[in-house]
Amino acid sequence: MRNGQALRFAIPLLALAGSLAAQDARSGGTPREVTPNSSAHGFASVYGVISPDQAEFISTPDAIKSAAANGAPTLIWETLEHGEKVECLDCISAVSPLLYDANAKTREIAAWWLRRRIFGVFGPGEVYSQTIQTLATDSDPVRRSYAAYALGEFFATPGIAACATALTTDADPRVRAAAASALGRLNDDGAGALGTAFGDSDTTVKLAALGSAPRINSFSSVSSVAGLAMDPDPTVRRAAVQVLDALGVTDSVMVVATVAQQDSDAGVRAAACHALGTFGDPSVTSVLTTIAASDSDTFVRDQAHIALLRL
Repeated sequence: MRNGQALRFAIPLLALAGSLAAQDARSGGTPREVTPNSSAHGFASVYGVISPDQAEFISTPDAIKSAAANGAPTLIWETLEHGEKVECLDCISAVSPLLYDANAKTREIAAWWLRRRIFGVFGPGEVYSQTIQTLATDSDPVRRSYAAYALGEFFATPGIAACATALTTDADPRVRAAAASALGRLNDDGAGALGTAFGDSDTTVKLAALGSAPRINSFSSVSSVAGLAMDPDPTVRRAAVQVLDALGVTDSVMVVATVAQQDSDAGVRAAACHALGTFGDPSVTSVLTTIAASDSDTFVRDQAHIALLRL
């Protein structure tokens, strides 16, 4: 009985507390301390003797708008983080330009804050659809690339098709690379667009696509990764081998064994030895034994020794 009575009293109290918090968040006054300052059970009991300006506060709408308009990056990050659950329609128009800020962290946290809005972001003609339109039509490739990154951070399905289209059709490699990265954030290969990007003429695009591949649960172009293990750029070759390693693509064991023995770059050979250890295929024992004994690079020899222990 006492438990039931306590529950009946707790529910209205929680509702009242939520109402007061929402009212305070909508006000334009001084930011409210998350933990009320009282001598018994409040600020001091949680924060101890630290200065009040070091404690956590809930951002007000005015604080969000002010920081977005004039704040230094760190102030913007702090204010938006502390305003995660503050519903403020007027703030959306202040925060949305930050999606195109020169600072990558500012762009990321602006998208993080916007995607948490219940209203004012995902409706027709609102911020999200504007971002899709920017990616498709803006004349500035930098703004298009920032729009692609933002779509990745919004985690919404329409961004998949928009980024896939940009990845396969945009003339600027910065935009294509951003679209490839966004697809990784969206956990989707864009109906094969990411695999197509492995054949891109630009190294940054191929690296972005390789970076996204292991993030996708149902990546459909695994077989295309092995081809990049022979790419002219050693950075791409190493990334390709690392993706094969991360995805456990045991069908590529012979390709990776060849790389481990013949690649001109020691970093690529070392990555290939590590991958062979991951695959656990005993057929490469002799290959790894030879590498462990005779490779010109100490680190590669060490990686081959470790791989042998894993077979």
